[in-house]
Amino acid sequence: MTEFARRLLAWFDLHGRKDLPWQQAISSYRVWVSEIMLQQTQVKTVIPYFENFMARFPAIHDLAAASQDEVLHHWTGLGYYARARNLHKTAKIIVAEHKGEMPLTVDALVSLPGIGRSTAGAIVSICSGRRAAILDGNVKRVLARHFAIEGWPGSTAAAKSLWAKAEELTPVERVADYTQAIMDLGATVCTRATPACEQCPMHETCIALATNRIVELPGRKPKKDLPVRHTTMLVIESGNSVLLEQRPPAGLWGGLWSFPEADDPEAYLQAHNLSASCIESIPSFRHTFTHFHLDIDVFRIVTTGHENAVREAGRFCWYDRSDPPALGLTRPVTRLLAE
Repeated sequence: MTEFARRLLAWFDLHGRKDLPWQQAISSYRVWVSEIMLQQTQVKTVIPYFENFMARFPAIHDLAAASQDEVLHHWTGLGYYARARNLHKTAKIIVAEHKGEMPLTVDALVSLPGIGRSTAGAIVSICSGRRAAILDGNVKRVLARHFAIEGWPGSTAAAKSLWAKAEELTPVERVADYTQAIMDLGATVCTRATPACEQCPMHETCIALATNRIVELPGRKPKKDLPVRHTTMLVIESGNSVLLEQRPPAGLWGGLWSFPEADDPEAYLQAHNLSASCIESIPSFRHTFTHFHLDIDVFRIVTTGHENAVREAGRFCWYDRSDPPALGLTRPVTRLLAE
């Protein structure tokens, strides 16, 4: 075991997190769900989602048997919805092809939808105790600073160097604790902003600290201006219900339910057998994705009845706000309904 691993494990024994929900009654299913939820999402945000998800889908068979709508409903607000769709797909594959048991090798796991090399390493090391390296965002930051590994971690050269270091340092002994420890160190001590270097077990050997480069490392992603797209959403109300349309399974907000989009509200109403007693513009807003901004204009439309309107029942639904169905909703829907 390297000196790095020894120091890290000694720190973990005293200061590591051991009471997170997915650390209780450990199973490959619970660890897998937590690892997917924790991708690009903070622990404090994930905890209530994880607990609600486990209450509804306590075992992989429950997840596999559920509808995609219900899975997305329990993911609403967590973002990056491809994670939920892939979770659902993978659950079905594991039940159908692996008798409901997750395969605990890195190669087998990375062949499944939504599971990358680092997530696979975490599942294998935590659930089987076999040696497997991880390299999530927190680990990248720890290693880049401690060993002064140059470049943006998403670049090919930097990623190769970071993976090599992660493989070198991962011990055979106590690998499950080591995996949790290095994630904890990045999440609680070696944080992106204002790291607590004086509390770090590696402060004596950290090159970034010794050379005053904590702010510089890891390297930043090359900056570029995000393009701007536009759309117009129609909040069509009938009594206490609003009209929602399910988006295509692939692409932006795939499989989620959102407000209809149309540049000409009156033409849209006519095409769908709807009449309106009120059409008014309400304030526009911007929703930002990873790769672009979406500027959204909004019309609020009050209909005079919808009994015979919108005949494509599978694609549309009237969402009753007083008795909401279990559907996955886009962020603009949850935002506008709240307002």
